Amino acid sequence: MREFQKYYQTYASALFRFVSIGSAALLMAMAVPSLTTAQSDDKEETYRQLSLFGDVFERVRSDYVEEVTDQDLVEAAINGMLTSLDPHSGYLPDDNFKKMQVQTTGRFGGLGIEVTMENGFVKVVSPIDDTPAAKAGLQPEDLIVTVDDVSLVGLTLAEAVEKLRGPVGSEIRIMVQRAQDEPFEVSIIRDEIKIKSVRSRLYDTIGYVRITTFSEQTTPGLMNAVDDLYAETDGNLSGIVLDLRNNPGGLLNEAIRVSDAFLEEGEIVSTRGRDDSDIQHAYARAGDITRGLPIVILINSGSASASEIVAGALKDHRRAILMGTRSFGKGSVQTIVPLPGHGAMRLTTARYFTPSGVSIQARGIEPDIEVVLARIEKVEGGPVREEDLRGALDKGKADSKTADDDAADDDPADIDYQLARALDLLRGLSVFDRLTGEGRS
Repeated sequence: MREFQKYYQTYASALFRFVSIGSAALLMAMAVPSLTTAQSDDKEETYRQLSLFGDVFERVRSDYVEEVTDQDLVEAAINGMLTSLDPHSGYLPDDNFKKMQVQTTGRFGGLGIEVTMENGFVKVVSPIDDTPAAKAGLQPEDLIVTVDDVSLVGLTLAEAVEKLRGPVGSEIRIMVQRAQDEPFEVSIIRDEIKIKSVRSRLYDTIGYVRITTFSEQTTPGLMNAVDDLYAETDGNLSGIVLDLRNNPGGLLNEAIRVSDAFLEEGEIVSTRGRDDSDIQHAYARAGDITRGLPIVILINSGSASASEIVAGALKDHRRAILMGTRSFGKGSVQTIVPLPGHGAMRLTTARYFTPSGVSIQARGIEPDIEVVLARIEKVEGGPVREEDLRGALDKGKADSKTADDDAADDDPADIDYQLARALDLLRGLSVFDRLTGEGRS
């Protein structure tokens, strides 16, 4: 044991120098100013802690009830160090790192949910549209308790995600805890997730654009969607509903590009690291793809990260009215640091701030108009009007198609209450513009 300790002290010294040099090189590569620390005063304490790690490592290696490889022990130690910091930092083994790289291109295998850890439980941030998870009815804030009768409690997020993954076409049984309801089981068939990050349609002359995630496909998809909406209305588009509900986020640069698409100028977002001087800003360039049309953005508790950047930027610049419920509140920046031959680590390096200087972290974005989720249902029987009365004057001259029939063309049974309120607001603005003679260009 003494020989190992002597060897490890020498190893620790070399390791400390390597980490210091490697960290400096990494920070330079990321164009982030170096942090000034009193490393010379802390060397002895660092050696002592590394020696402690070596003692524990050797004891587990030699005396644990089952044989464990050095690789498993080191990876577990690294992951434990990172996951103890916050729910979003962690170690990505090589296979997981490659899967993550594929995911950001908008095509990957799995259930189609974004998850996080909360008090030791796996929590659903949001299901992704048209995926097995969404079709199975999973909702934001659901807790996944077990997978195929195996408890997820106590696992790291990476370990839990690995349990949820599996071959395309295979079945998975998960136990779900929703609020204070009794836990219930859901069976889901895993599938290859092909994300169409932007969808659109028309409601009268109002364009509806839904962004499901921020991937490399998002900005081109948004541009095409708005162009198509203008073409379908012969240039008479009167407003836009941008639906970011249950959007778990994605790529930071895509959130900036989407925000920029609606803004003429000004700051979009800033990121601030540990050091006061470690601040970076992103600004909008001239050009609004909607040509100044009024915008309503829908958000809810499943709107996270990149979604909150867009919502926060357009709210602060008074470019859009936010409607729905408070967003998720994931306002931290993760940097993916490749570890050649060993995957990568995801490390939280900064926080997001809206243009007004407000941190998104654990606060989220508050809507301008709070509208809880509800459902529109048709009332049996319908209204009674003058033309419905026996012997009413001019009864035969009444138009057989009423305003209610026109409203039915918009498929109200398929529109949730939040979307219906957004459409009503934009219709009201359009009517006001016509009455006051104020056009928008």
